[in-house]
Amino acid sequence: MSFKPILKGLSHQLCLIMRRYLRLQTPDTTPPAWGANSWFAIVIAALLVALLTSLPLLSQPALSPGALALRTYVAPDDAEVIDSAAQEQRRSELGPRTLVQVIDPAASARLRDNLDQLLNELRRVVRSQDGGVPPVELSDVERDAQLRLMDRDRDAWEVAVRAALDRMIAQGLIGSLAEQDLQRASLAQLPEELPERLVAARLISRAVRGQTNLRTDPDLTKSLLEEILNKGAETIQVKQGERIVGRGQIVTSRQFDVLDHFGLTGRRPAFGPWLFRFGEGIVGSVLMVLISRRWRPAMEPSHGLALMLMLALVQAAKLWFQASSSPLAMLVPPTLLLAEGLGTATGLGWLAMAAMLWPIPLDGIGVFRLIVACLISTVAALLAGRQRSRAQLLQLAMVLTLSAVLFQAVLLQGAGLFGLPVELRSGGEFLGEGLLLAGLLLLVLNLAPALENVFGLITRARLLELADLQCPLLRRLSEEAPGTFEHTLMICGLAEEGARAIGADVDLIRTGALYHDIGKLHAPQWFIENQAGGANPHDSLNDPWKSAAVLQAHVDEGLVMARRYRLPLPLQAFIPEHQGTLRMGYFLHRAEEIDPDVCEDAFRYRGPTPQSAETGILMLADGCEAALRSLPPETDEGTACDTVRRIFDARVVDGQLSQSGLGKAELALVLRAFVRVWKRMRHRRIAYPIPRQQAINR
Repeated sequence: MSFKPILKGLSHQLCLIMRRYLRLQTPDTTPPAWGANSWFAIVIAALLVALLTSLPLLSQPALSPGALALRTYVAPDDAEVIDSAAQEQRRSELGPRTLVQVIDPAASARLRDNLDQLLNELRRVVRSQDGGVPPVELSDVERDAQLRLMDRDRDAWEVAVRAALDRMIAQGLIGSLAEQDLQRASLAQLPEELPERLVAARLISRAVRGQTNLRTDPDLTKSLLEEILNKGAETIQVKQGERIVGRGQIVTSRQFDVLDHFGLTGRRPAFGPWLFRFGEGIVGSVLMVLISRRWRPAMEPSHGLALMLMLALVQAAKLWFQASSSPLAMLVPPTLLLAEGLGTATGLGWLAMAAMLWPIPLDGIGVFRLIVACLISTVAALLAGRQRSRAQLLQLAMVLTLSAVLFQAVLLQGAGLFGLPVELRSGGEFLGEGLLLAGLLLLVLNLAPALENVFGLITRARLLELADLQCPLLRRLSEEAPGTFEHTLMICGLAEEGARAIGADVDLIRTGALYHDIGKLHAPQWFIENQAGGANPHDSLNDPWKSAAVLQAHVDEGLVMARRYRLPLPLQAFIPEHQGTLRMGYFLHRAEEIDPDVCEDAFRYRGPTPQSAETGILMLADGCEAALRSLPPETDEGTACDTVRRIFDARVVDGQLSQSGLGKAELALVLRAFVRVWKRMRHRRIAYPIPRQQAINR
């Protein structure tokens, strides 16, 4: 698996975001108005999110430690209640400091090697005639004793010293023990009858000073904590009929635990905190939708509902799983799906809202787990839009899972080593959370097509699948309306280059261009590109009003066909918007010849006008394609620019681009892009000489 394309894509997305903010290139398109029913559904979904978020605050104990008891409470039964205050205190005391350490064989071997080096150095110095600096400080008496020891069994003395070190190693050594304490411990391990015990103790102390042969075992640490907290928990013994607290007395934490055990705390809503949390949920949810619409003006009400329902699902899961909720599993998959279907900005906005509504306060490792989940989700949102197939999405899911597990392990283990109040977790838990995340990502990727159909989402992979020329609808277009099909392919080239010039969605405009004229399948012979020089049915009809109705019908029938083939809503928008409310100029002129007072509205398409940069570019490409193809081969670039500019100006004056977000700067870039495509289209070929046919028989 290669990480280079993923890292390159991530850096590209970050550069685009930074460039957009630095240049203040925020969207300037006014989002189309949503109907009252749409906003009603959004508000209902926001109320659901707010209710799920604030639900725990609707059932808060009426009594609390430190409050006055309004009546005398008596235990209705015998019970053994865990003292939660003592339990929490023990947890806070044990968590950062209670670590199970085991002896590390590699570290023990290093300590033995240190002692061997010191013994060898001492032997060399004592044997040398010119003296030398011994590895430990020696008095004259001790140096003479070492010389006399040479004549005796020195090997036996060294064996005894090594045995003493082995006994200390077996008990475990810590690196922070003072040197004098190390020497006393060494003396305790040396035999009383051993000569030169002080020198031996100094050698052992020097070999192990500042070093340890212990390492922390996370699995054993967690087991010990659970055992201490569960088996050694402090309990409160209560007898039936025993008075728990008297009227007017202050409720202690122990009494509160007993009252709560019997359900005598009288739970009731905490209206102040609940109202704040409820309002936060509503306002935050609606703001999330409004900001998403600002970044994605073509956003449909169903997309807003998808954001809301995804957020409500996460809130419900947090209520169900409570403390065992996994931020990775709840934040990463929805962010990936929404960023793939609605864009990076929308995915990041949803992530910010979901993180803001996470339950607070977070205890233990909750803060660290939430930070890791937000970081991984951010990476997923930045990379999701660049995945161009289901296979690449699957690869991204695998990379996100591995990165999340490894990064979380490193962060949490590092925090534990620095003494921060987190619990060390075992490798099994990291593996389990990774498997859960991987399973949910796979589930989301498999359900993505269904979610696309339900909410009208359109992912990059879906766009590329629909752009396949072997799709049934495109195959029909190429066979039944070949002229329209060729016209479509020509428009695709212009529209793609124009979209690329201003940073619009190239994949969306390519796929939309392929389907924008599918309505002509209803009656292909009525359009000149499919007549192949034959008779024109409009001539025999000889009724401009009916001919105009035929042209409008190709838009209406195209929408019907798009719904029948379940094309996503963003693609359906290309069918009416590429014509906007343009005049049908030829038939309007013929109608004016018959009736000078003819109503122009009868010869205009019903629209709407382009609502996005992509549909606006397609309208311009549709108008320029025939004009550019009809230019003579000897036409220069300036003439081509003037031709395209006249068409652009006509569309602007007619008000067709007012809602598209295309300004003067964008139109200038699109114009240059169209001319570049025209220059490629009109290139000349070399006239190859045709050799004269040789006679077969001479």
